[in-house]
Amino acid sequence: MANTHSTDANTYFVPHGSRWPFVGSIAMFTTMFGVANWLNETTWGKWVFFAGVFMLMATLFMWFGDVIRESLRGHYNKQVDVSFRMGMVWFIFSEVMFFGAFFGALFYARQYALPWLGGEGDGVMTNSLLWDGFSAAWPTAGPGQVGGTFKTIPAWGLPLLNTLILLTSGVTITIAHHALKAGKRKHLLFWLGATVLLGCTFLYFQAKEYIHAYHELNLTLGSGIYGSTFFMLTGFHGAHVTLGTIMLAIIWLRCAKGHFSKDNHFAFEAVAWYWHFVDVVWLGLFLFVYVL
Repeated sequence: MANTHSTDANTYFVPHGSRWPFVGSIAMFTTMFGVANWLNETTWGKWVFFAGVFMLMATLFMWFGDVIRESLRGHYNKQVDVSFRMGMVWFIFSEVMFFGAFFGALFYARQYALPWLGGEGDGVMTNSLLWDGFSAAWPTAGPGQVGGTFKTIPAWGLPLLNTLILLTSGVTITIAHHALKAGKRKHLLFWLGATVLLGCTFLYFQAKEYIHAYHELNLTLGSGIYGSTFFMLTGFHGAHVTLGTIMLAIIWLRCAKGHFSKDNHFAFEAVAWYWHFVDVVWLGLFLFVYVL
């Protein structure tokens, strides 16, 4: 049974018609239209992109604010809670598929495309005619050295440090969750704040790594198949860490205002699930991109 006004535990709350999905779709279209034209070096693409990002951030701020107010007014019962949990599970599953596609591209390039270009198996004739002498060794910029020669980033420097940072953040958010369930507010705020700080630290070191790669190693997004897969995987992961850090900061503010109880705090749990997912993805990145 659906009801748009009642807070009865036996009814399923359905909010009034919202304009935010419509506004959000316009914001996302504007963002993607802007970035596409920016990459094609139009003079106005960058500004359209930033305008879209601003619209999207404003939309999310207002939309999430509505959801928070509905929660604090007691509109959400157990049925709604189950819906939120199912929605978050499917969202994380979609993110798994998203990164799975990029990991699949990396696997295909290394295990199939590269040996074929190097003249193994069915690529013998193609290699001798088009790219004679090409060495199928990873990492590679591909035949013709697309983007020029480059150096890779050693796994045991900043990547290892960032791995330790993210693993530590997974521990701190777990401690914060236990503190929330135990009703220890000071411990909750401390450990959750530490998680936010660790997320910011990770992003700082990743920015340093990118600057070093571009200016000193000639490793760029245009450095052949290795450069494109490296920056697509690590860049999108960095975007997810950024989003997760913002969400953690918002949850910290909500905890400080006393929005959650030890029995009712799914918003906290949802962000914690997301953060653990980000941690697991980074472990895969560290192994398959930096180490192997």
